[in-house]
Amino acid sequence: MGRRAPLLEHSKLQAHVVDLGSDAALAALGSPTHVDDLFIALGTTIAVAGSQPAFRALDHDAVVAVARMGKARGASRLALVSAMGADARSPVFYNRVKGETEDDLAQLGYTLLVIARPSLIEGDRASLNQAGRAGEGLALKAMRLLKPLTPRNYQSIRADQIAHALIAGVTAGTAGKTLLLSGQMQS
Repeated sequence: MGRRAPLLEHSKLQAHVVDLGSDAALAALGSPTHVDDLFIALGTTIAVAGSQPAFRALDHDAVVAVARMGKARGASRLALVSAMGADARSPVFYNRVKGETEDDLAQLGYTLLVIARPSLIEGDRASLNQAGRAGEGLALKAMRLLKPLTPRNYQSIRADQIAHALIAGVTAGTAGKTLLLSGQMQS
């Protein structure tokens, strides 16, 4: 389920393009009727969202709505891509919203909750129809240059490393909440 159709097609993949900000659109999904595990990698930036309320609507409200839908359809294990620095008490709006989202998901009663807190995520934004982010390319170049001197939790990370770590965390995880930092996900 996503805001746009995936580039990947596979016989085992059933894609649902839906307005993730609409509880009615989520409830109207006829399939799947049962969900085993739920992986949420939904997010934006304040600049792309256009405002703090629009950012919160996607990064908190839509994420929690999708998690509620998954729980209602039987999911017991939830994996989330959050952000480094997520903290519900942070004075930084972005980090505070991410922290509040994590806290609200923890209250939904999932048997297992795996939260990835990556550093800067590497990737081809153009292939996702996303505009390049100001300064991101420069930051990635600097991070690569300074990699030997940078602690692993602050090094940039590829999206596939995050995905593999979440899958491993869900399939091998035990009950409760697990936090995965960038350094752990790069191993």
